[in-house]
Amino acid sequence: MKLPLSEKNYIIHRETETGVRQWHFSRLQVISLVSATSVILFAFLFLGSDYLSKYLYNKRLEEFKSNYQNVTQNLEVLKKRMKLLDSQMEKIEDKDRAVRTYAGMPEIDQDIRQLGIGGRSLESKTMIDNVAPVVNRELAVLEMDLEKLSREVNLELSSYESIYDKVKTDIQRIAHIPSIRPVEGGYLNSIFGYRIDPIDGVRRFHQGQDITIPVGTPIYAPADGEVMRAYYLGGYGNHINIKHKYGYSTIFAHLSKIYVKYGQKIQRGDLVGMTGNTGRSTAPHLHYEVLYYGTPQNPLDYFFTSASK
Repeated sequence: MKLPLSEKNYIIHRETETGVRQWHFSRLQVISLVSATSVILFAFLFLGSDYLSKYLYNKRLEEFKSNYQNVTQNLEVLKKRMKLLDSQMEKIEDKDRAVRTYAGMPEIDQDIRQLGIGGRSLESKTMIDNVAPVVNRELAVLEMDLEKLSREVNLELSSYESIYDKVKTDIQRIAHIPSIRPVEGGYLNSIFGYRIDPIDGVRRFHQGQDITIPVGTPIYAPADGEVMRAYYLGGYGNHINIKHKYGYSTIFAHLSKIYVKYGQKIQRGDLVGMTGNTGRSTAPHLHYEVLYYGTPQNPLDYFFTSASK
């Protein structure tokens, strides 16, 4: 006679030193035990894999945050350096213009200056894994800025090489171009260009550079030349006009003393007079003009060295 499925027994024997032990399980009990074990194992695997996934995700997230923070900090440092380099580059370009004027060379065309020369290709861009797209975009922009700066530097190097070659073959010409500050000390006042006249309050063009300085400060010739005027002249007061070669001339006004005379040949660095407060003047200062074929130039573009020899 067959027993019902639920009444079948499973016997487990275990021999020990004291005898044989037996455990009796019905089929239903075995199925229940196996089912319970499967459920527990499944739950453990499910919860364990979920925990592992979260652990790996959080670890990846921390790595990303760390990488992002490091990259953004480095980007800020690079941006500050780029800003400083841009500022220094502007100063170099300004000096390049002045030196070219000094050497009698034309300025570099602005379009060419913007484009620059040389530099690496911009086809490949640096991309960094595990950083946000916005950082990669900023890196791409920064790389383009660096490329632009590289081309500008190459252009300036080429420009200075041209200037050097020009200067080597034109020493005599340079000796007759105003290139030194005519007085030592003082401070700049009433710059070249339009201003409000300090005496009558009318806006008019100021075609020189005023240097506020005590009466009796020595004035030196900025270049080789010949004295064309050396006397008192209206608003200029005591003044000196020196004619240099190649279209240049200089004027010194409001002097207290004049040490040169008409027709006198002078060299750069020669003492020509003393500062004062004569003529149309409100305080002791030197009014200094640089003219090129009669057209006023900004004297600051011709301050390359100090007044002493």
